[in-house]
Amino acid sequence: MEPADRAGRRRGALHCQLYCLLLGTCSGLTVSVPSAIVHGTRGQELYLPVIYSFQTPASDVQIIWLFQRPQTTPKYLLGSVNRSVVPDLEYRHKFTMVPPNASLRIHPLHFSDEGTYIVKVNVNIQGNGTVSAHQKILLTVDDPVTEATVHFQPLSGAVENVSNLTLTCMVATGTRVTYQWLKDERPVRASATYSFSLNNSVLHMAPVTKADVGKFRCLAKNAISEMQSEALAPTIYYGPYGLTVSSDRGLRVGEVFTVDLGEAIRFDCSADSNPPNLYLWIQRDDNSSQVIEHGPHLEVASEHLGQSTDYTCCAYNNVTGRRGEARFTVIITSLGLEKFTGKGKSSLAIITGISVFLIIAMSSLFLWKKCRPYKTIHQKHTGRPESEYGKVQTFSGHEDALADFGIYEFVAFPEPSAAPRIPSRPVCGSEWGLRQEVHGTIYEVIQHVPEQEQRDHPE
Repeated sequence: MEPADRAGRRRGALHCQLYCLLLGTCSGLTVSVPSAIVHGTRGQELYLPVIYSFQTPASDVQIIWLFQRPQTTPKYLLGSVNRSVVPDLEYRHKFTMVPPNASLRIHPLHFSDEGTYIVKVNVNIQGNGTVSAHQKILLTVDDPVTEATVHFQPLSGAVENVSNLTLTCMVATGTRVTYQWLKDERPVRASATYSFSLNNSVLHMAPVTKADVGKFRCLAKNAISEMQSEALAPTIYYGPYGLTVSSDRGLRVGEVFTVDLGEAIRFDCSADSNPPNLYLWIQRDDNSSQVIEHGPHLEVASEHLGQSTDYTCCAYNNVTGRRGEARFTVIITSLGLEKFTGKGKSSLAIITGISVFLIIAMSSLFLWKKCRPYKTIHQKHTGRPESEYGKVQTFSGHEDALADFGIYEFVAFPEPSAAPRIPSRPVCGSEWGLRQEVHGTIYEVIQHVPEQEQRDHPE
């Protein structure tokens, strides 16, 4: 037999033995690894942890590490029996192990180290022969991604419903990088206007709309790292939308502003647009219209307006070519003058009422004081017999003090020789209209006794 055939048979026998070891099972031995997939960084050291255990005493423990790339046979890396390590001479500086610990240390990592690592543990159980168990670990090796950047195309911006926009995310370094797009910190999904490249590094918007306005961010990542780009807002031209007119004065109902006469009015015109709109104001008459102001603000004096005036605010976007109009009417009222006049009239009415009341009260008091004593005296005088005028009593001679209680009036009648004959004056408020001539020399004391006293002391 030729030497080449013998070598081939030996390799085949070795492979068969390795497969038998890998496929073997044991009843008292367990081998476990924390993860079946491990991601490593190129140029750094990596540690593959392995834990094994068995319940019965063993005389010998053998640990073997194999490495296998896709569609190739496993390669022997190193092994140990009890505490003695037997490395493969080709990899003796690449892989290390410290028995009885079965974990493997790889330093440093290269892309060529990527593949499947197989650890097999054989234990010689006293009286039961040899038992074995194994585990596999898939190792990937990558370069970390660096900071991501986003580029727009076209740089000058895009017009809504007309232009397309392309966003591209790039990283300087990194392997197996995947990309994700965020708009206002929310994931961007494919839609009728959104589409992506195969690895999501490019986002297409065709065409752009106002809804695309916002901040876009790119997230670049692989198995060992991830980086985000800065949030950038692409330039999108749109509008005008939502054109409105507002005022700092007056009352608005629909498209009508009601303003008091004499007020200065300021109107503001605004709309959502990029770039900002160009504004102009038009005043409309019955048969004509004229531009009266440029810019978003209009100031007018109400006294210079008619009873009703029509205006139009026009907004124009010189990039999108779109325009908008807002028409409104200003009606001038005299509400402010009426309020002022009403306040003046109210004050005048109050003053007039108080004055009339005071005049009536003072006149009534004056008439009462002037007319009431003469009427009382005349009634008392005419109701007494003439013989009683001579009855005069002194206060010192009166015996009953209760009889002196009352209101006294002193009336003097002059002597005939001392006073000329004069007609008596009419009594105010009575039916006495005839002139009567009276004269005398008696001083009369007229006593008024309250009605309650007259009831308590009847004569």
